[in-house]
Amino acid sequence: MSFFRCALTTSTILAVTGLSVAGAQAAASSATSAHSGNSLTHKAAVSGSHLKSRAAGRTATDNTVPAMPGQSVAAPAPTGRTLVSLSPSQGLPEVVTVSALRRPIRADDVGSSVTVVTEEQIATQQRRTLPDILARQPGLNVVRSGGFGGTTSIFMRGANANDVKVRIDGMDINDGSSASNAFDAGQFVTDGIGSIEILRGPQSGLYGADAMAGVIDINTKQGQGRFKPFVRIEGGSYGTFNQAFGASGSSGRFHYNVVLSHYRTDGFHEIPRYIERYNGANRAQRRAGDRNDNRSANVKLGYDVTHNFDLGLTARLIQANYHTFTAYDQVYTPYNGDQLIRDQNTQNEAVVRGTAHLSSFGGRFDQVLGLGYMTNRRRYMQDGLYADGDPAMTDPDYYRSTRLKVDWHGTVDLRKFGTVLVGAEHFHDSINVATDDPTEPVHTTAGMDTTAGYGQYEGNWNHILYGAANVRYDANSRYGNHVTWRVAPAIHVPNTGTIIKASAGSGFHAPSLYQLFVNQRGAGWAEEGNANLKAETMIGYDVGVEQKLLHDKLRFGATWYDNKVRNLIQSSAYVMPAAGSAWGDYIYSFGNVGHARMYGVEAFLDWKALDTLSFALNYTWTHARDTDRDALLQRRPQHKFNFNTTWSPVKDFTLSGNILYTSGWRDYPLVGENFCATCAKGHGYFTIDLTANYKINRYIAVFARADNLLNRQYENPVGYLQPGRAGYGGFTLNY
Repeated sequence: MSFFRCALTTSTILAVTGLSVAGAQAAASSATSAHSGNSLTHKAAVSGSHLKSRAAGRTATDNTVPAMPGQSVAAPAPTGRTLVSLSPSQGLPEVVTVSALRRPIRADDVGSSVTVVTEEQIATQQRRTLPDILARQPGLNVVRSGGFGGTTSIFMRGANANDVKVRIDGMDINDGSSASNAFDAGQFVTDGIGSIEILRGPQSGLYGADAMAGVIDINTKQGQGRFKPFVRIEGGSYGTFNQAFGASGSSGRFHYNVVLSHYRTDGFHEIPRYIERYNGANRAQRRAGDRNDNRSANVKLGYDVTHNFDLGLTARLIQANYHTFTAYDQVYTPYNGDQLIRDQNTQNEAVVRGTAHLSSFGGRFDQVLGLGYMTNRRRYMQDGLYADGDPAMTDPDYYRSTRLKVDWHGTVDLRKFGTVLVGAEHFHDSINVATDDPTEPVHTTAGMDTTAGYGQYEGNWNHILYGAANVRYDANSRYGNHVTWRVAPAIHVPNTGTIIKASAGSGFHAPSLYQLFVNQRGAGWAEEGNANLKAETMIGYDVGVEQKLLHDKLRFGATWYDNKVRNLIQSSAYVMPAAGSAWGDYIYSFGNVGHARMYGVEAFLDWKALDTLSFALNYTWTHARDTDRDALLQRRPQHKFNFNTTWSPVKDFTLSGNILYTSGWRDYPLVGENFCATCAKGHGYFTIDLTANYKINRYIAVFARADNLLNRQYENPVGYLQPGRAGYGGFTLNY
């Protein structure tokens, strides 16, 4: 049974992360960045930095940016929160991005495709988990093995999930303990988030390894003003009972935001009926459900030592227990008899980062020094007995990783000649993997160091031509050295509301420590690391046009992108003849064996029809192929469409509706004799969600939502049902 458990566990990891013989994965997107007219707004201190400048003849706080001629300076915005301002015509809000250039700049002036999700959008749509809010965004395809808590992968522009770098408050949080080094969003809740920036296209020129497809930059909300405590209680379908409470505010030079949450679901059944029929599931197995218990804490603290020097500390802690009964457990019904073999996955994750920020020479030189630490500890166990009475698993498997990061960057303001950014980073990553097998338990430890330096120039000519160019050098102790780059111009056609954008760059994805060094052996199987793996590399570009009409109340545009990948890291398996065995030993490993090309179109439209009514839609067409085999890549839906509307018919009452459509894709089969990466076809689906929020008074607000209103039964990925029709409701107390 150890062989079967290993084979299925490995297949599950590879299926969800997209590390198949087919290579990289996708869903492309539209640049729905919000833009507008005359007032420059700002989200300061994103990525853990605090940005200060002089504006209008005075020293600005870290929440303002200097106004350009004819523009007003925005009101201070709390750190880690994207605030928007309206032009006099009350058009669509204008959004400022920091992740694109590591300094605040209007999204209109950025050549790269970027989307900013605000705290207000998350609250209005009542998306409690990160996968739920990201699934609605352009350019992202979210794949989750079951309900809340299931292993979750985020795919961008046709690339693998491990080609997307995820950061929170400046700390890189991709999971080094996983086989692919991909970020698993399954247990990540949205409480405490101030904004999410999604930067698409190769970004290694600024962010290094694993930013080959793009970057997701998550920023914690900073407290300001008076002491503001809150309590939120929510309940609903699938045994949901959620509680969140916290407080934010400031006192003198000290500001804080603390949110604690507990999320619980129980009873969601994830196995499709056709798989149950194929496996001959008994009554107990057909009724078995998943249970998830998540406790999270999000803390952001800051202290302004002087008017130009401040300190910051952020921390996110996750403790989760996920109990599941999957199709992989059910497939061995003949071996288990009437027993239920359940998986237990326990996760303990901590991300901590401290910053020191200094603004010198009247804001002409701004620098940030950061120190971050991340640890992720996962335990895998099985409950239950086999039909012969033996325990399903005698000892748990452990997957542990740590990351230490030291970084510095400084920005020189050359006024009308632009800005120059320089920076340096050092990472130390380590893993500790211990797996149980009755015949040969395995314990593997490994580590690596990365040192990097980068530079960037950014400027504009007559507020018509904007541009940025950067270059970065990464030196790694395991997989070698890499130089990456990016250029991103944007042209504002005068007096037309037309913006032409483009970007081109290179990227690379590093092999994980797991792929390099983990070796496991058992009865009839083995998993072998490949210390000779090379990093994947990409060259990509995009070009697009955006148009504003009706006094900035209507915006639409389209972008074409094209990415080419070399040295794809792919899983491999073969059978080695073994003495005394009719089947031989199954050997699993990794290799650089493929090339791929991903291209497509992203289109969007945003319309503020009334002051109380707005519409937003985006459409993505994606084509992704393994060019060596001339085969479609796994889990790449060719079409994706998302439509959202928000309406406030009366004061303090808001309704929001969302329609998400995703077309079919190729996938792993969970039934039948074929086990290639694209033998199964995932069926397309669409969902309709509705939410309502009503603020009774300044202290009490009530809310309700209905997800998957038409009760569509769909899988994503194949073999894992997603929740059907569900209703939730609750209240929030504020002071």
